[in-house]
Amino acid sequence: MESAVPDERRSRHRRRERDGSRTNAAPLVRRTATSPLRETAPPGHPTIQVLGLEKSYGKLRVLCGVDFEVPRGAVFALLGSNGAGKTTTVRILSTLVRPSGGRAAVNGFDVATEAHRVRESISLTGQFAAVDEVLTGRENLILIGRLRHLTNPKANADELLDRFGLVEAGHQRVGTYSGGMRRLLDIAMSLIADPPVVFLDEPTTGLDPERCLEVWQTIRNLAAEGTTVLLTTQHLEEAEQLADQVAILHQGRILVDGSVEDLKALLPPTKVEYVQKHPSLQDVFLTLVGRRGKDGHHDGDHVGGDVGGDGGGRSSDDHRSLTGD
Repeated sequence: MESAVPDERRSRHRRRERDGSRTNAAPLVRRTATSPLRETAPPGHPTIQVLGLEKSYGKLRVLCGVDFEVPRGAVFALLGSNGAGKTTTVRILSTLVRPSGGRAAVNGFDVATEAHRVRESISLTGQFAAVDEVLTGRENLILIGRLRHLTNPKANADELLDRFGLVEAGHQRVGTYSGGMRRLLDIAMSLIADPPVVFLDEPTTGLDPERCLEVWQTIRNLAAEGTTVLLTTQHLEEAEQLADQVAILHQGRILVDGSVEDLKALLPPTKVEYVQKHPSLQDVFLTLVGRRGKDGHHDGDHVGGDVGGDGGGRSSDDHRSLTGD
């Protein structure tokens, strides 16, 4: 049972309301320091809740009142041009940066007053791989597993190496890895202990097309298992493929927030009189190199179909991207 809110806290809350805070916004899920840690936010509440979030560095306003909610088990894509505030938003939600104003809760915990509880509920993969180059890939995974208090961190490390196709490289020092391999290892480390909320800041940067598809499928599997995923991305196709909900952040404000279908409905449909289907570059690449199966061999079956076939792959003209944050 939650204890009564102290008079001083209620007074501060009333002062914020008088100073212009939003009074019609839904209240954040609040808990006291003695409340038990839950694996997920309470039923009926969003897993991520952001209300009027602001961040300034001196006179520079980076976030100017950001609002959005993410339900449990959803993939939320945050899109925006370079400098829009995507990474700043992720850093605030992961408790690395304190907001200048507004409120935010992750998994039912306030990011400002219950930061330690938020950190117990999340995992973050930033724009740059945070791996120990002296250790092997397997040792990196085991180390994080032990820090997460897993009962069998070695078995968990082996499972993740297999999932991301790093079994052979797992016994090599990370300092010898390519940029793409480091990125995969970094993502694998973020999935240790199955956190209920995962933040992925441009997760497929530096990955080849095959690895991108593997990461996409991993994200889909996470959402299917009930994990809430917030990702930022440069690639609009990635958001179309993965996101249940998309928000476009521009100059520190959310311009629009909704499903991909909702956003597409904002523009009139294009009248198409004749379309000639051409294979995309992804179709060509995957057909030539093949997709590696679980048995280590390559096969010709892949997303997008065979070159020249009707596999549903996008034309290279459809690939659009934004400059990263």
